[in-house]
Amino acid sequence: MTTPDTKSRILEVAFQLFHEQGYHATGISTILREAGVNAGSLYHFFPSKEALLIGVLEYALSAMSFVVMAPAEAATPDPVARVFALLDWYRSNMNSWGCKMGCPIGNLALEVSDNDAGVRTLIDANFRNWADHVSGWLHSDSADLPASVNRRQLAYFVLTVMEGGIMQARAAGNIKPFDDSIAQLRAYFDALRTLATLEHPPPPDRIVPSAGPSRSAPNPTRPAPGAAPPRPSLSSPGATRKARRKAQKKTKPESRTRSPRRNRR
Repeated sequence: MTTPDTKSRILEVAFQLFHEQGYHATGISTILREAGVNAGSLYHFFPSKEALLIGVLEYALSAMSFVVMAPAEAATPDPVARVFALLDWYRSNMNSWGCKMGCPIGNLALEVSDNDAGVRTLIDANFRNWADHVSGWLHSDSADLPASVNRRQLAYFVLTVMEGGIMQARAAGNIKPFDDSIAQLRAYFDALRTLATLEHPPPPDRIVPSAGPSRSAPNPTRPAPGAAPPRPSLSSPGATRKARRKAQKKTKPESRTRSPRRNRR
């Protein structure tokens, strides 16, 4: 007799084995042995291995919210911090797997999506579901992002960085390529939040006053109290003709005397 628990157990085991070994390398006999069920029970729910793959992708689609996203949502209320909590979840898994296996959906996308339109559609649906969750976080007002940023495109960018970082970490055999990718993504989010602050400065009641009294810079055009007014400059375009003549007289030598006038005969 088959039960819903039997179906769930088959799906969970198949999902794990497809992740560890790959779809093509996993035989039905291995799934039966690991799930502890007979062939009749498996074929009751899934008439072929291809149908089982479809079931696994539907299972992953329905489980993503509480298996993948819920831990990040529980970790922090900050939308951007949730993004990096999610990425840290993938990082922890990669470390525990020795930088092997990678992302289950990403692996299947590379292995089988070209051969079956139905499979490709479900793999794409899993990616869209992932991006929808992250996009929902980023659409929150508390995300503090510029208004011009397309939140959905940004969510797909995060997905691209995560998948690319995992693939490079698998190739390198260490977590450094993943960490380097996430560091650049974090710097990008920091820049976006700085830009948002410039677009929307804090209200006056949130501005912290500077320490000590502020001193106004002296006005260079106004003399200090009690100081003599500045002499007009001959080269200044604003100097009047009278002021220029007066200044010229002051510059003549004081010792010059007028010669006596000769009497005319």
